[in-house]
Amino acid sequence: MKFCSNCAAPVVHRIPPGDSLPRYLCVACGEIHYQNPKLIVGTLAEWEGRLMLCRRAIEPRYGYWTLPAGFMENGESTAEGAERETREEAGARIAIGEAYSMISVPQANQVHVFYRARLNDIDFAPGEESLEVALFAPDAIPWTDIAFKTVEMTLRHWIEDRSQGRFGFHSASLERP
Repeated sequence: MKFCSNCAAPVVHRIPPGDSLPRYLCVACGEIHYQNPKLIVGTLAEWEGRLMLCRRAIEPRYGYWTLPAGFMENGESTAEGAERETREEAGARIAIGEAYSMISVPQANQVHVFYRARLNDIDFAPGEESLEVALFAPDAIPWTDIAFKTVEMTLRHWIEDRSQGRFGFHSASLERP
């Protein structure tokens, strides 16, 4: 960051009084520009024991499979964002359920939150960011072609919980490389 989004004056990078971390500070108006992790929100959309996965049409990980998910927007809840992303990436109508997993990704400054959801029907189609959308039974998930570690972790939790007949909330943090 080079300029203040409030007044357009130059900014400096230093620890503000009363803080413990360096922040971008405006030398003219005193505005502190905080940079916080981004929320990635998505769903485990289920239909008759199968989960919906989307094959990515964008980088990173073009051509790999993922759960429908993306960046949360201002003005929406995490559940609303997850439902919107599912609609955008898969054209799917869902009934959103409870939060299922939350995985911190400190090296990317992100937190990934996935909700359980039920597909209202199987009338879905790839959106602009997906090459294809398909339903996968647990034993047919394309493990070697899963796009992200957070998605793999969430899928493995779902399979384990499903085998035990009960679903809980899962929280984790990815190890830094």
